[in-house]
This record gives sequence, C-alpha cells and structure tokens, in this order.
Amino acid sequence: MRTSTPLLPPSALASALACAFALAGCAHVPAERTAPLAQRDVPAATVAADIKLARDGWPEARWWEVYHDAQLDRLISAALAASPDLDAAAAHISAAHSSLDRTRAAAGLEAGVYGGMNRQRYSGTGLFPAPIGGSYFTEETVRVDARYNFDWWGRNKAQVAAAAGELNAHRAGYAQAERALSAAIAQSYFRLQGGWARRANLEQLIAAQQAVIADAAKRIARGLGVQDEARQAGAELSQLRQQLAQLDGDNLREREALRALLGGDNAPNAGQSDAHAGGTRAPGTADAAAPAAPRASTAQLLAALQQRALPEGLHALPSRLGMELLARRPDLQAARWRVEAALSRIDAAKAAFYPDINISAAAGLNSISLERLLEAPSRTLFVGPTITLPLFDSKRLAAQLEGTRSERNALVAEYNRAVVAAVRDVAQDAAAVQALEAETSEQAAASTAAQALLRSAQARLQGGLATRHAVLNAQLNALRQQDAALHLRQIQLQAEVALIHSLGGGYRAGTALTLN
Repeated sequence: MRTSTPLLPPSALASALACAFALAGCAHVPAERTAPLAQRDVPAATVAADIKLARDGWPEARWWEVYHDAQLDRLISAALAASPDLDAAAAHISAAHSSLDRTRAAAGLEAGVYGGMNRQRYSGTGLFPAPIGGSYFTEETVRVDARYNFDWWGRNKAQVAAAAGELNAHRAGYAQAERALSAAIAQSYFRLQGGWARRANLEQLIAAQQAVIADAAKRIARGLGVQDEARQAGAELSQLRQQLAQLDGDNLREREALRALLGGDNAPNAGQSDAHAGGTRAPGTADAAAPAAPRASTAQLLAALQQRALPEGLHALPSRLGMELLARRPDLQAARWRVEAALSRIDAAKAAFYPDINISAAAGLNSISLERLLEAPSRTLFVGPTITLPLFDSKRLAAQLEGTRSERNALVAEYNRAVVAAVRDVAQDAAAVQALEAETSEQAAASTAAQALLRSAQARLQGGLATRHAVLNAQLNALRQQDAALHLRQIQLQAEVALIHSLGGGYRAGTALTLN
C-alpha cells in the first residue's frame, strides 16, 4: 500500500497562524475623535418629595381590570388582538428574528455538497497529446465542501450580539405599542362614558330650565314677574341646547376614535390565533393552544356599549422609581437594547482591522469514467488555510468604525432623553393627579352644599316659606354642580390612565435574548 503525504503539513499551519497573530499585533484601530457619551444614571431617578398620592405601588399587567368594567375589558382585549399597530410591531420582531438567524448562519462552520457532470472535447493540438487530445470525455464530480471561520477576534460573536440586541429592542417596542394602545382605549372609553353621563345630566338641566320658563310665564301672567325674566330664561335654555349639540358632536367623534383604535369594522377570522411574533401574545386573550372563538366586529362592540357610572379614583404612585423605572418602561428597555446593539457593532467594526483566518476543505470523487467514479483512486482531498489582512483598506474600515461610534453616541443621547422624559412624565402626571384630588375634594363640597340648598328649598316650599321659582333655581344649581363634578371626574380618569402609562402600564422586563 502506498502512503500519501499530508496536503497541509502541521508546520505550515502553525506558521500561518503565527504570521496572522503577528500581523494582528500591528493592526491599528483608530482612537475616537470625541469622548463617548455617558448614559444617564437611572438609579437616581425619582420624583419630588411633595408629590405623594394616597396609594403606593406600580400598576398591574392588566391594570384596566381594577375598574371592574366588562365593557372596557372587551374593548382592550379586542384591540390587542387585532391592532394594525401591533401587527406592524410583530412584523418588525419577525424581521429581527430573520436578521439574527442570518447572522448566526454566517458564523462558524459552512458545509455543502456539490455534484456535477460535464462532457468536453480536448484539443488535439493543446496541452494533452493523443489519445486524450482530440477525444471526448465525460467528467463526473461528487464533492463535500466545508469552510470554518475561527473568529479569533470575536467579530462574528459581536455581530450576533448586535442582532440579538435589535431583536430585544423590537420585543420591548411591541410591549410599548401594547401599553400605548390599552391606555388610548381606556382614555377614549372614559371620555365617551363621561360625555354620556354629562349628556344625561344636561337633559335634566334642560328640563329644569324649561320648568323655569313655564314658571316665569305663570308669574308674569299674574303680574308677579317681568318679561325680562322669561327672555333671560329662554337665552339660558338656548345655551344649554347649544351645549347639548356640542356634547353630541364630541361623543360622536369619541366613538369614531374608539373605532379607529379598535382597528376598523372587520372582525378577525374565527380561527385567528392571538399569538404574535417573537413569543408575545396580547394580554387577556385565551391560551394560544386553545381554539380561538369568533370575535365581534368593531361595529358590534361599539353598538353594544352602554352607559356606565364613572368609577372612583384608583390611582397610585410608587414611593421610589430608581432602577425599577427602567424595568417598568418598555420604551426605556428598547432604547437600552439599541445602545447595547450599537456597542456590539463597534466591537465588530474593531475586529475588522484584524486578520480574518479561515480553513477550507473539500473531499470527494472525480473521474472521467463513470464506471470508475466510486473507486479509491478517484478520491480527491483539499485542505488549506486562508488569511486575510486589510492592509490597504484602513480608510474604509476607519470610516465604518467612526460611523458605528457616532451611531452609539446618538443612541446614548436618545436613551438619556428617554430617561429624562420618563421621569418628567411620571412627575407631571402624578402632580396632575394630586392637584385633581384637591380639586375633586372642593368640588364634592360644592356639590354637597348645592344638594343641601335644594333640600332646604324643597322643605321651605312645602312649609309655604319659599316659591317654586326658588326651588327650580336651587335644582338648576345642583345640576350644574353635578355637571362640573362629572367633567372633573372625566378629566381625573384621563390623568389616572396617563399616570399608569407613564409608569409603564404594567410592563415588567422579562427574560431577554442574551448570547454569552
């Protein structure tokens, strides 16, 4: 048996690696032109000590359920299951998944199988003499090719980490879209309910004002009043009817705003799953493994809405924000992951200055005779290292590195701005809720006083000590105070939901994709 010499002696491979490491030591990575921006200190984030609410704590994941309103629950569940905004966010997650898979596939071992056959006539006056020259031959090849990148400098690992960071950012972005949508649905729903409640109260006001006009007409007929009283009462009635028309328009616009937030009139297919890309599922829906029940269309949901009493205050503010704010705000999580991805891209750009070392190999069979293709003499084998050092590409690589550093600074600046905005939102919304608490207390006192005056006037009327005109005026005052209380409660609910959204809307940072 004849022994064959190795295609690649170990000494040659060792020399090639030694040469690569020596060249790597000479690689020059440009220094940064400007100092990198520092990230904001989230643990120090807090609100002023004089902003304090009665309740303490963070909102729950399904925070809207504390209002115990089945209609609101259905609206938010339907919106989270069929929102175009969430569909777009889910598509971004899917694209980020694909990018991560492509980046992973480009690293490590690459292998493939090649098979081919060609028929060729060799020149009779060429390199090969007869009988090869001037004859036709059919060549068959079956080969396995492999290539391995050692990634000595961590370039591939950094690229994979950057892709994973982008995926995590899009996952947090999906959560942010969920929270923004649920808050918008709740605010729109409470505005509509507040508008309906105020309309019902305004109808009572109009009826009371009509009674005032009728009473004025009787007193004028008896010579106990003047015509100006009737004119004044008529003008006030016109103003009330104008308010009613304006309120009807506001309620109509609010209903259409709800329709848009719910995604339109088309109901999802009966078999549509609630699962979204990236492992995120709309809160409050059935388990993804269970068959999905048919859902009502947007028009059906809106048509089924009924007037409900506005709920009482349920607002809360945590005693301290700190790092918990970072974990509770999906927009901050998304900004942080984008910074992490930028840092990994910088590592990859630095690694591009060093040698790229690969080993390629191929093993197979090659023959000009199909009958002898599977014989031992037909086997082929190739093994060889590839070393690439970008000696004359430094300007392009330097520009690329500087670009990734600039991108990092921009993302750090955006992250810092997001931290400041998050603390500002919490402080302003909490201050608004706190101010509305005091205003609500004063309004409750005014409403109580108006009701007491109405009861007193009614009692004096029964005792013959007051006129019907006095009772009607007391009733009008009580109804106006009731309208003011309803309007204030409507505003308070908007502020409560805004504060819940500022606190993250029940979001809690879960397990992110990390690559060690």
